[in-house]
Amino acid sequence: MIQPNIYMIERQVFRMPKAGSINDLTQEREDLEAPGPDEVCVQVQAIGLNFADIFAMQGLYSATPKGAFIPGLEFSGVIIAVGDAVAEVKVGDRVMGVTKFGGYVSHLNINHRYVIPLPDRWSFEEGAGFLVQGLTAYYALTTLGNLQQGMTVLIHSAAGGVGLLANRICKKYNAYTIGTVGRPEKVAFLHQEEAYDAVILRDSGFADKLQAALADRPLHLIMECIGGRVLAQGWKALAPMGRMVVYGNASFASHGARPNYPRLLWQFLRRPKIDPLRLPTENKSLMGFNLIYLYEQTDMMHQLLGELQALQLRPQHVGQVFPFEAMPEAIRLFQRGKTVGKVVVQTRTSE
Repeated sequence: MIQPNIYMIERQVFRMPKAGSINDLTQEREDLEAPGPDEVCVQVQAIGLNFADIFAMQGLYSATPKGAFIPGLEFSGVIIAVGDAVAEVKVGDRVMGVTKFGGYVSHLNINHRYVIPLPDRWSFEEGAGFLVQGLTAYYALTTLGNLQQGMTVLIHSAAGGVGLLANRICKKYNAYTIGTVGRPEKVAFLHQEEAYDAVILRDSGFADKLQAALADRPLHLIMECIGGRVLAQGWKALAPMGRMVVYGNASFASHGARPNYPRLLWQFLRRPKIDPLRLPTENKSLMGFNLIYLYEQTDMMHQLLGELQALQLRPQHVGQVFPFEAMPEAIRLFQRGKTVGKVVVQTRTSE
């Protein structure tokens, strides 16, 4: 039941008046009504940042809402009220959840099917960094990539949240993993913290470094999120029957508040062009997906989550934590690619 003292809450939010410039993100206060019959009200403790947030705020994400919207796709917190039809969770439960935008808040109402229990030993920060990137990595690797025992897998942005979880999933399949990063300091981080078999710095010698790391192994699967020249070089190295799964395009990301449209146009015109008529001859597959699709397929999402949790991965590596008021600062650091693991924003002092 809805708790009798929870009828209206004043919450804090970060809202965009419309997509365009990250500088327009504004902190506001507003009233939040009681949850509906199938909803729960979560007092948010931590918020996970994702590159989809950046693309949405800049208007480069196809799923970006029209007009004003609250960014944010994942969170963790404590349930403080439940709707009349909710029996699966109760007030006081620690949960982590996903939302189709609306996550940059101190409190939110959401259908109970989009929250799951936070593991007892996980912090709120770790919970806020798991679902979006865990689902991305697992769906791309297993459903689309057909990950099998002993495969060789190339994982780009290997020190990021998706990359770290992708490597841990691959190791459950005894895969040989090659990680790539864009900054030298991230090479050292991966050697110290993660069990990649090889780590490559993406520079002008990337293609040769990739062949050296493969050492005559066939490249079966690529987790592609860079685009441009790197995508083309990976495609060339992919073995027959290999699969490339595209889930992002970091080369189109802007380090500024607004998109650099002349640069984006230049990159678009020079993008790699893979001819579908040649795919049968090359015997390779190219696939892409958008996590919003999974959000709208609730039963599939729960099935994937169950399989993912059964792997018993260790929690996400949380690299940086910011207070709620520093959300713009956290976003600026995150979009420059200088972070490792997950960037998390706390709404208040956590555990």
